[in-house]
Amino acid sequence: MLETSKEQQPAGEAPGRRLQGVFHATLKERDFSRLASAIESACGIKVPFSKKLLVEARLRKRLRQLGIGSFDEYCARLFGRDGAGEEFACVVDLVTTNKTEFFREPRHFEILERSILPGYLAEPADWRGGKYLVWSAGCSTGEEPYTLAMVLSEFVPDYPEFRFAIKATDLCSTVLEKARLAVYKSVFADSIPVALRRKYLLKHRDRENPVVRIAPEIRRLVDFQRHNLLEDLPNSSLRFDLICCRNVLIYFNRLTQLKVVQNLCQRLVSGGYLFLGHSETLNGFDLPLTPVATTVYRKLDEV
Repeated sequence: MLETSKEQQPAGEAPGRRLQGVFHATLKERDFSRLASAIESACGIKVPFSKKLLVEARLRKRLRQLGIGSFDEYCARLFGRDGAGEEFACVVDLVTTNKTEFFREPRHFEILERSILPGYLAEPADWRGGKYLVWSAGCSTGEEPYTLAMVLSEFVPDYPEFRFAIKATDLCSTVLEKARLAVYKSVFADSIPVALRRKYLLKHRDRENPVVRIAPEIRRLVDFQRHNLLEDLPNSSLRFDLICCRNVLIYFNRLTQLKVVQNLCQRLVSGGYLFLGHSETLNGFDLPLTPVATTVYRKLDEV
């Protein structure tokens, strides 16, 4: 991480006074354009000029943490010979939008419960001795993979041999830390059905700080990992029965969207399913997928 020592402060100027300038610092257009270009090149995320004030506000907090008094100094260090790497990853974390919730777009989970899993479990040869593998791509703070873990766990009592595993990935290290901790404000759990709340959530005893934590038997089912969707997963042999990549493609341009979905398709088994977000579409793309419901696609059998 970048640091500014006391010796780097101008002579006679107290660090506190120097940092007062951060409140009024402005990110120059050329520096914003350079940042936006670097972010899109590295991870495909579009950062339009309309987001400049938002980026500026989020980076201003980072400057205060580092003891840096201006965007000029920060950008000089960020784009200097030693500035990339860990600090650039922090910038990506700051400008990435991470909105999610439990049972978001509930229609997908209804299809999983009522159609996909019953069809899968009706063919014993497909699952006995193996695991049903799920990938939550762009998992943010973990609500989606934990929702999937609850839904899948409800099938285990009726099918004791049914086993599954969930991989959850995101580009942002900060949200992954929160996801692993699995602690949420109680109000965020309101969208979870009451029966599942009683079964899979632990309540904090502090009434002034009402939070819940996902039960350990559910937390153990999810493996969190940092991953850039423009790249392939490290384990080249891993293939999934279900991939959820919802409300992620909207941040990419069309060419990047195609590349991301092509990567996802390579990780789907024949007959596997892909869930996208409600505002996302694959129209115009040549992919080995067929739509089976709104924003639900199934991979065609490989020849």
